[in-house]
Amino acid sequence: MLDTKTASDFLAILTEELIPAMGCTEPISLAFASARAREVLGSLPESITAYCSGNIIKNVRCVTIPNSGGMTGIETACALGAFGGDATRVMEVLEAVTPETREAAKAFIQDGHCEVEYLDSEIPLHFIIEMKAGPNSVLVEVRYSHINIVRIIRNGEDVFKSDVVIEEALMADRSALSVENIKEFADTVDISLVKSMFDRQIQCNMDIAYEGMSGGYGLGIGQVIREAYPESVVTRMKAYAAAASEARMDGCDMPVIINSGSGNQGIASSVPVIVYAREKAIPKEKLYRALVFSGLLTIYQKEFIGKLSAFCGAVSASCAAGAAITYIDGGTVKQIKDTIDNTLADIPGVICDGAKTSCAAKIASALDAAMLAHSLAMRGKTYEAFTGILKEDAGETISCVGYIGKVGMKQTDKEIVRLMLEE
Repeated sequence: MLDTKTASDFLAILTEELIPAMGCTEPISLAFASARAREVLGSLPESITAYCSGNIIKNVRCVTIPNSGGMTGIETACALGAFGGDATRVMEVLEAVTPETREAAKAFIQDGHCEVEYLDSEIPLHFIIEMKAGPNSVLVEVRYSHINIVRIIRNGEDVFKSDVVIEEALMADRSALSVENIKEFADTVDISLVKSMFDRQIQCNMDIAYEGMSGGYGLGIGQVIREAYPESVVTRMKAYAAAASEARMDGCDMPVIINSGSGNQGIASSVPVIVYAREKAIPKEKLYRALVFSGLLTIYQKEFIGKLSAFCGAVSASCAAGAAITYIDGGTVKQIKDTIDNTLADIPGVICDGAKTSCAAKIASALDAAMLAHSLAMRGKTYEAFTGILKEDAGETISCVGYIGKVGMKQTDKEIVRLMLEE
């Protein structure tokens, strides 16, 4: 049985990470900061300059922003946030945009009043919004986490300055996360403490999955998967998860419950588990426990990688979903760990080349690998330790993959951004 502090920490982690967001989280983060800057400025801006790290540029460049009328880009996110955003709605900041404020933001951009500058920073998630109107100016800086404002300056004077400027201090205590402890928590948590959280996740993430399956977004990948492959529970898991991602990346204004700052990770770690449980008529309580398990396992993996990197987060979230299926099917701790190792032996090299509709295809591919890993594990088959990057324990493998994603792929990340920005 977990001690009270660890159980409390795990509940706090879920509460902190599983929050609603409308649209891709990086442009929404820019919109949130811009809406906050406008509040401090006290008037609509005459100019905006967004100084963005490479990963912010990479993840905003290609996604359609919700309530924008089909627009993309950093300028759109900043102008929409400034003219029509409501910072009190946090990651649903653009829910407040009206047709009038949308047109005002569009004219602002067309008139050249919004500029983007590259921010040379070692922090992947880092940007500064500078806003001016007449003699007044405001600067809002965000680091590490999408809504973590660390500094607000108005007319050269600090309005707000956070003492918390390091990544580790921003979050609930994660030091006890391990496969064993996550399973123990999932097995024993009082469902009444998590029910509303996961009811919201089931509702939001499945609603956008159904919306994506209706067509009209991207390539219609959900429908294509169901038409191109034999009908099976795995086909449906892939189709609905991919459809949800594609709708989100293509500007759907429906909220998603995110995980580790990512809507795609929130989708990939939940939708396949929900679809599987429904197909297999799994009791609702077991589904809640599986979602607890999948959510925490995704967070555990991302602890080693970071919020943004050159490593595709769909791999981590799909790996967690596959392990959660093993959990649902009564797998032992060893079989759960084997599912993790089997997945990470297969697809640890998928790169993140920015947020876009093709992220949906990566989710489908990663789920294929995760479900193969699950099937192998349930048959007692797993790759041996020290095969490639696999270690003796799944937790060590997770940390190894995380090191590659966070440290080993730093230069890869820079090269991806450089290639994306080439004309």
